[in-house]
Amino acid sequence: MLLLVLSGIHPFDRTTWVLEIFPVLIALPVLWATHRRFPLTSLLYSLIFVHALVLMVGGKYSYARVPLGFEIEGLLHLGRNPYDKIGHFFQGFVPALIAREILIRGEFVRGRKMLAFLSVCVVLAISASYELIEWASAVALGQGADEFLGTQGDSWDTQSDMLFALIGGIMAMLFLSRIHDRQIRRLRIVTPPAGPAVHRSRAAGSEP
Repeated sequence: MLLLVLSGIHPFDRTTWVLEIFPVLIALPVLWATHRRFPLTSLLYSLIFVHALVLMVGGKYSYARVPLGFEIEGLLHLGRNPYDKIGHFFQGFVPALIAREILIRGEFVRGRKMLAFLSVCVVLAISASYELIEWASAVALGQGADEFLGTQGDSWDTQSDMLFALIGGIMAMLFLSRIHDRQIRRLRIVTPPAGPAVHRSRAAGSEP
């Protein structure tokens, strides 16, 4: 909350700031409302925080003007500020693990390959939806949406944004699945899910 407030003090463009940090404004109350009945793994909470930080920094400066992006641009001899690609990488990296955790704990999917496939599919759906939101903002705001879009003259910006989200989702599956599985197992021990047997025993008036 403190970082969110700090990011809103004299941002480069107020409209851009609101548009960029809007996902944070949605996530905070959802996480607060569900942290007791559906607590997430510590890995996921940590990554959500990092993702929120990326969004807030992008909102503060606008993605095309983030100082870290200029440092990377100079280091790698790029032709543009690449900070927005970091944002879209995290747009795939973190939601992939969120989807994975929900699918595992809800027992919606059986089989690791199908679990990874559907988690990445969720990432692509989120990325495509976000690009549609950017398009709608451009239509509604006209030139006022330029900072939010952050295309920097790249006609293939939309496609490359989705590619980086895809890369992020795949890397999350490859490198964090085992750690994620261990934390989910520990979480289940602490807060076991209420299965059909539990519901039946409660209905019968006995202690589960």
